[in-house]
Amino acid sequence: MNIIHTILLGVVEGVTEFLPISSTAHMDIVRALLSVPSSSFVKSFEIIIQLGAIMAVIVLYAKKVFTSFKYFRNLIIAFIPTGIIGFVLYKIVKSLFLGNLYIEASALLIGGIVIILFENYRETHKGKKTESLSVEQSVETLSVRQLITLGVAQALAVIPGVSRSGAVIVCGRVLGLENVLITEFSFLLAVPTMMAAAAYDIYKTGFSFSGSEWGTVFLGFVVAFITALIVIKWLLSYIKKHSFKIFGWYRIVMAIILIIAIYLKVI
Repeated sequence: MNIIHTILLGVVEGVTEFLPISSTAHMDIVRALLSVPSSSFVKSFEIIIQLGAIMAVIVLYAKKVFTSFKYFRNLIIAFIPTGIIGFVLYKIVKSLFLGNLYIEASALLIGGIVIILFENYRETHKGKKTESLSVEQSVETLSVRQLITLGVAQALAVIPGVSRSGAVIVCGRVLGLENVLITEFSFLLAVPTMMAAAAYDIYKTGFSFSGSEWGTVFLGFVVAFITALIVIKWLLSYIKKHSFKIFGWYRIVMAIILIIAIYLKVI
């Protein structure tokens, strides 16, 4: 990987981490287009630079999280099922799933269809009452059952292409949560999840990185951080007036393009 590859992958990570379109799939697609081999270091790089995007969430939401015990507690409860499933499946995911464009194309396509079908359902049932937390919804008022359900939904993202934020957002909407609330919660739930994933990966492989490889990781981290700050603010503004349907259509288009590219051996 050269500096251009690193910056491009950092931008892709920052842009896609919090959108329901799968950051892992997009980094793998861009990596393949750049002809960067899917080595053990590159796989670790893709995992670790997600901490850059996560740092953007910490900067924006630290005061809200750490000044409320219930807020912090609920994030940890929701993280538990994700942490357990991620730990159990770590080796399988890294050795078999990461870099598998066939799996990613399928997940992008299925996820896109699910998002569109669900948004269409929501639009045709606007007047009907759905399960809700209370009149005043907030992270603090989420029940343990809802938190565990959201954590299990996030765990589906161990499959590249599913999208961690997408799984949480769709699940949250099924539970009757408002767009802004579940989107912010998907941001925050990513913090313990990705910190644990990155820490575990560094523990397993990071200490064998060379100085130049650590420099590459740091650059990708910084680029992802700056890009994610911009995207988070844009997304929160966008979803106040729009549904998530556009992301469903985007996933489907990307899946079709990826399938064609694989068939034509472009990537």
